[in-house]
Amino acid sequence: MGSLQNQEIFENGFSGTIKPLDPEEFRRQGHLVIDFLADYYKNVEKYPVRSQVEPGYLKKRVPGSAPYDPEPIEEILCDVKKDIIPGLTHWQSPNYFAYFPSSGSIAGFLGEMLSTGFNIVGFNWMSSPAATELESIVMDWLGKMLKLPTEFLFSGGGGGVMQGTTCEAILCTVVAARDQMLKKIGRDEINKLVVYGSDQTHSAIQKAAQIAGINPENFRAIATTKANAFGLTAQALRETIESDIESGLVPLFLCATIGTTSSTAVDPLGPLCDVAKEYGIWVHVDAAYAGSVCICPEYRHFLNGVENADSFSFNAHKWFLTTLDCCCLWVKNPSALVKALSTYPEYLRNKASETKQVVDYKDWQITLSRRFRSLKLWLVLRSYGVANLRKFLRSHVKMAKNFEGLIGMDKRFEVVVPRNFATVCFCISPIEIGGNYGQIVASEEETANYFNAKLLEAINESGKIYMTHSVIGGVYVLRFAVGASMTENRHVNFAWKVVQEHANQLLTM
Repeated sequence: MGSLQNQEIFENGFSGTIKPLDPEEFRRQGHLVIDFLADYYKNVEKYPVRSQVEPGYLKKRVPGSAPYDPEPIEEILCDVKKDIIPGLTHWQSPNYFAYFPSSGSIAGFLGEMLSTGFNIVGFNWMSSPAATELESIVMDWLGKMLKLPTEFLFSGGGGGVMQGTTCEAILCTVVAARDQMLKKIGRDEINKLVVYGSDQTHSAIQKAAQIAGINPENFRAIATTKANAFGLTAQALRETIESDIESGLVPLFLCATIGTTSSTAVDPLGPLCDVAKEYGIWVHVDAAYAGSVCICPEYRHFLNGVENADSFSFNAHKWFLTTLDCCCLWVKNPSALVKALSTYPEYLRNKASETKQVVDYKDWQITLSRRFRSLKLWLVLRSYGVANLRKFLRSHVKMAKNFEGLIGMDKRFEVVVPRNFATVCFCISPIEIGGNYGQIVASEEETANYFNAKLLEAINESGKIYMTHSVIGGVYVLRFAVGASMTENRHVNFAWKVVQEHANQLLTM
C-alpha cells in the first residue's frame, strides 16, 4: 500500500482517530456493498452451486495474521470475490435443491440491514420498547395467518417469541416442561423423565433433552413405517409410554413434526395429542419447514389438532423470505417459560418490568442478549402481503409437482414416499441397476443404495445443481427440495436433465 493512500486513509479517519460510524463514509461503503451483492445475485446462477474447494483452501489464500494498517473496502471486496465466493455453497442459487431452503428477499435483507444498523440489544422492554412491542404484534399477526388457536396468541393469553433456530425453541420448551414436572415429583427425580419423538424427528430434540439433563437412555425414537408414510402413530406412542410407566419412569415431552427433515412426513397431531393429554405430556409441534405453507388454506389441515398442543414453532428463515435467523415459537402458557428461564439481577430492575406491564423476552429464551428479529419479518409481511406470500409458496409446490411428474415419466426412477409439500424423495429402482454394481455389495437394496449415493455425488460434483440425501426405511433417497427464492420452472426442468444425464452415464458403465 503506497504512502499517499495511507495518508488519504489517515485523513478520512480510519487511522489515528477512528470514526467507525462516520455517516458519509458509511454511505459510500454501503453503496459499494449493495452494488456488490446486487451483482452477486445477478450472476449467482453461473457459480457451481456446491462449493468445489478442498478442506483448508482458505488458509493458503489469506495472510497468517491481521493487517497492521487499514485496508480499503474496495480491496477487501476484491478479496471476497476472489477468495470467499469460491468457498461458498450458494444457498440462494436457483439451482439449489438441497436440505431445506434458506429463502431470502429484498424485504428480508433490508429488514436485516435496519436491524443491524440500529444494533439494539433488546433483552427487556426497557432496553428498546419498539423491539419488544413489534415482536409481540408480528407474532400475533403471523399466528392469525396460520389460524393458530387464540390460546397461542397474546390476545388470547398465550404468546409468541422469535428464537434463533428450532434447536433453541425446542430446548426452551423442554426446559419449561421439565421444571413443571419436577415441581410435582421433586427435582431429585429428573432421571425418571422421558422424552418422545419418532425415528424421523429432527435430532434437535435429542440434543435439547441432553442439554436439559434428561438421561440419554430416556430418549425414545419410536419406529415409523412406510405403511403410515413414516408418521408417528398414536398406538406406537401409547405402547411406548405404557412400557415406560410400568418401568417406573415419568413421561414428560413429545415432539410431533409437521414436515420431517428426511421426507417431510407428517405426524397426526390430533391422535397424538389425545394420547399425550391422558398422561400429562407436554406436546411441542415442530413445523420448522412446512409451517410456512400452512398459511395457505389448502395446507392448513396439516395443523389440525394443534389446539391440544402446548407449543408450536416454525422457521421463517426457511421458506418464508426472511433471512437467517428467525424461528417463531408460540406457547399457550408463557409463565412456564418465564418460571424456567427467568433471572432478575439488580442491574436489570426497572419500573415497567416490576409492574408486570410489559413482556421481557430475555425470560422466554436461553440467552440474555437478543436481536431485533421482528423488524425483518415485519418488512416481509408488509412488503409482500399474505396474498403474495401464498402465491410464492404455491409456486414452489407446483414446481415440485412438475419434478414429480418428470420422475413418473422415466420408469427407471421411483418416488419413494408421498410428496406432501415441495420436497420430492426419489431414487433409481434397484431393478434398473446392472453392470458391476451388483458385485460391490451383497443385497439388492445395498447395491441400489450404493448406486444412488454414487449418482448423487456425481451430480453435486458437476456444480450444476445441488441436492442432498436421506435414508428412509433403509432406502437411500435423493432429496429434491424446491424453495430457493430465485428458482423458476426452467431450473427444475434443467435439474431433471442433469439427473438423467448422470444416471445414463452410471448405468452404462
